[in-house]
Order: sequence, then structure tokens, then C-alpha cells
Amino acid sequence: MDTDQLIRTLAADNAHRARPVGFALMLALLAAAPVSLLMFFTELGVRPDVMVAMRNPFFDLKFAVTLALAISAIGVSLHLSRPEASLRGFGWLLLAPVGILAAGIGGEMMMPQRLPMMTRLVGKNSWVCMTAIPALSLPILAGALIGLRHGAPARPAVAGAI
Repeated sequence: MDTDQLIRTLAADNAHRARPVGFALMLALLAAAPVSLLMFFTELGVRPDVMVAMRNPFFDLKFAVTLALAISAIGVSLHLSRPEASLRGFGWLLLAPVGILAAGIGGEMMMPQRLPMMTRLVGKNSWVCMTAIPALSLPILAGALIGLRHGAPARPAVAGAI
């Protein structure tokens, strides 16, 4: 019996079909998102002046950059979770959030200066953000790791880096 025939025979005997990686990742992220939201609302809450802040054109930029990064990272991670997949052809997707962020920073620099540049770039709540954002991301990271473990990347280090 040759190797290809042996593989086909073994595959035919296996009645168990594994879930597709995309489905497993979706379930894991849908389970993790409410945990992050619960952490956000219990620890930070919605800022009291959210209606005033929504009038700032850069308010939407935070969500645009975050969504662009999440969508591109999920797409590239799903692609890299397959055997013999390469980053070639998909790496450009990761440049979209960088471009959106660069355009936003450029737009902020063109606005009339009410505050010094470093205050405008760093903000007043930088220490809160530097601790809260990674903490709120932990359930999503755990969900992504659980969902992506069903994949079979040829280069796990590259897939894990994304």
C-alpha cells in the first residue's frame, strides 16, 4: 500500500470532522466579547461627557482604527492558520489601520492648537489607557488563542505574531 492510499484510507475511517477554524474562532470571540464589555462597564464606565465627545471628529477615529486592526488581524490570522499558508498577499491588510492612524494624526496636527502638541498626542488619561486597554483585551486574546488552536499553521511563530 502506498502512502497516499494509506492517508485516504485513514481519513475515510475517521467519522469525526473538526470544526472549521473560522467557526471556532467566531464562537470563542463571541464568548469573550461580553466578558470584556462587562469589565469595561464595571471598572471604567461610560464617560459622563460622551455626548460632547461624540461631536469631536476624532472620536470616530478610535473606533475606525480599532475595527480596521481587528478585521485585518482576524483575516490574516485565519489565513495563516491553514497549512502552507504564507503572509504574501495578505500582509498589506495590516497596513490599513496604520494608514488610518497616520491620517488621523495628520488631521490632528492640522487643527488649530489649543493645547501643547505633547498634551494633544498623549492626552490626560494615558496611564489609565496603558493599563485598561491590555486588561480589557485579555479575554479577547484568550478567546483568539482558544479559537485558533484548531488551525494547523506551517509556521506557528508567524501566525502567533499576528
